[in-house]
Amino acid sequence: MPTEPAPGATVEELIRHRLSTALGGWRGSAETALPTVAFVVLWVWRKDLTAAIVASVAVTVVLAVLRVVQRQSLQYVLSAVFPTAIAAFFALRSGRAQDAFLPGIIWNAVMLAVATVSVATRWPLVGFMVGAGDPRMADDPVGWHRDRGLVRVCQRLTLVLVGIFVIRLLIMVPLYLAGQVALLGVAKVVLGWPLWLAGVGVMGLMLVKGRTPPELDASDASDASTEPGTDGAVRSDESVAPDESELRA
Repeated sequence: MPTEPAPGATVEELIRHRLSTALGGWRGSAETALPTVAFVVLWVWRKDLTAAIVASVAVTVVLAVLRVVQRQSLQYVLSAVFPTAIAAFFALRSGRAQDAFLPGIIWNAVMLAVATVSVATRWPLVGFMVGAGDPRMADDPVGWHRDRGLVRVCQRLTLVLVGIFVIRLLIMVPLYLAGQVALLGVAKVVLGWPLWLAGVGVMGLMLVKGRTPPELDASDASDASTEPGTDGAVRSDESVAPDESELRA
């Protein structure tokens, strides 16, 4: 596993490292998209909702089996299992193929609201993604929020996510209302990993150009400079001061 950036690294360098450990690669993205591709292909070919759903589920099972045989993580396959199951439930319940895409539309609407509120409250969504890549997350899951420089950068990065969710909704909602199943399938695939890659590219440019220094809150810095002694008194000691990488976490 890659080591943490060296002390003195910029906020952007830290975020690049943390996001690289929190996000999946091309195979995970393919595993998320292939069930949708199978659904659309069978629907266009047979116009049979049940057959389309069976094909989507079958692809998911095959992907899971491949992961098990190769003794690899099922993380990304499982990320496709639940949306596939929910989509199948919606479509079978209504009898309309376009309803297989309704859960995804609802999810993007919810995430748009969450991302927008997170920026407004200065607890940016990307900050939690950065925290997920922190090896000390179990001990201090919101430690990243004490770094004001990191919060500012994550605010801007979260706005990129807001843009992604807006684009998806602007395209998919009209297609859903018009009952365009084939175009919905194409849109879901294109607006999935490819759009996400474009968003990550924009984030990457922002991170490459930025040179934001870590900024620990003054209250946290003063708290970190003291520690209870063995006799119960509070003492100040350079030997117990956290290193810079801990301050940025």
